[in-house]
Amino acid sequence: MNRTRFIIIGLDDNRQQFFPPEVERIIKGSSVFSGGLRHREIVANLLPKDAQWIDITVPLDNVFARYEPHEQIVVFASGDPLFFGFANTIRKRLPEAILKIYPAFNSLQTLAHRLLMPYDDMRIVSLTGRPWQELDRALIERAVKIGVLTDREHTPATIAQRMLEYGYTNYRMCIGEHLGNRDKERIRQLSPQEATSTRFEHPNNLILHCDGWKKASNLSTDPLNLHCESSTLPKFRPFGIPDECFEHLDGREKMITKAAIRLLTLRELELSRHHSLWDIGFCTGSISIEARLQFPHLSVTAFEIRPEGEMLMNINSRRFGVPGITVHIGDFMDAGLDAYPRPDAVFIGGHGGRLKEMIKRIYEVLLPNGTLVFNSVTEESRKLFMESTQVTGFSPCTAISISLNEYNPIHILKVTKP
Repeated sequence: MNRTRFIIIGLDDNRQQFFPPEVERIIKGSSVFSGGLRHREIVANLLPKDAQWIDITVPLDNVFARYEPHEQIVVFASGDPLFFGFANTIRKRLPEAILKIYPAFNSLQTLAHRLLMPYDDMRIVSLTGRPWQELDRALIERAVKIGVLTDREHTPATIAQRMLEYGYTNYRMCIGEHLGNRDKERIRQLSPQEATSTRFEHPNNLILHCDGWKKASNLSTDPLNLHCESSTLPKFRPFGIPDECFEHLDGREKMITKAAIRLLTLRELELSRHHSLWDIGFCTGSISIEARLQFPHLSVTAFEIRPEGEMLMNINSRRFGVPGITVHIGDFMDAGLDAYPRPDAVFIGGHGGRLKEMIKRIYEVLLPNGTLVFNSVTEESRKLFMESTQVTGFSPCTAISISLNEYNPIHILKVTKP
């Protein structure tokens, strides 16, 4: 049992830190210190002459191995160590460790203070060593104020580029660099267009603020401001994207899961309780896009054998402001599936005459209690799906039959993996 005592002290970027007397006494009376390279630069002149320093660098296993022999370690961290900070890492790795924390303002608080901007309604997203998922989700959900922690890959410029790519042009970017550093601190307010061509010094962070969604003058009759030819995203997320607004495969409007069927299919997939959706045979991408739009927490992986599918997904996902869909072009039966998050929901939109083999492969990767849905348009495929899922080990199939306008009846078939 590791009972190491960690005293964690928060810093900003100021090279002349001001600590309360209690913290000063701790620093003077300690011998083992740790932190990032920047933290060491900030506090170097405050440490005792015989101080031992342990750099926090990856891999963290090596760092924690160096911690093991010591009874007490003073750790310097950025801002509030419990705000996406190193204190959380210690708690996860050493749950029995003793922690004492002296926080500073976190960087987003500091930026909000500089801007005199209330931040009690701010959505917080960290991109520091993390993927785009949570920023994408905040944008899709039309969050009005988003605080973003950056890193050297997810910079204000790359964030702005992603926003522009998916139509999120209505935000103002408030960017803070070297917050707390008297000589280097800089705060700028830019449009995403301006930010893409601007260089920013690290460390930095930003707040995205939207005062309102633009209203295209020629779309006043559409309460959602949704139009196939508009580059302006709607103020509200549409519930059921009109079929005619999608770019279609070779202009064939029938090659799409119709809006009413699409929404019923998403309900059968039970996406509110799932985390990873695979859309096999996505064609125009309508299921993937609608799923991500309605359930932005989802990880969505879309498979399509036709090369044209990649272009269609690019067009349609950007048209409706839906970033974050992972696309695989090629035969699903030959795909290396270990590269993708295992699904707990799968939709079969196309099977290329190999439905039985596909169901078996899906069963092997689908998480327990996961859902599989298939929309059958023929009696032959309906029977094959029901027989194949039963043999494979799925739960008994449930079915909903629906007729839409002049189209033939569709059977929405659903099974669950025990």
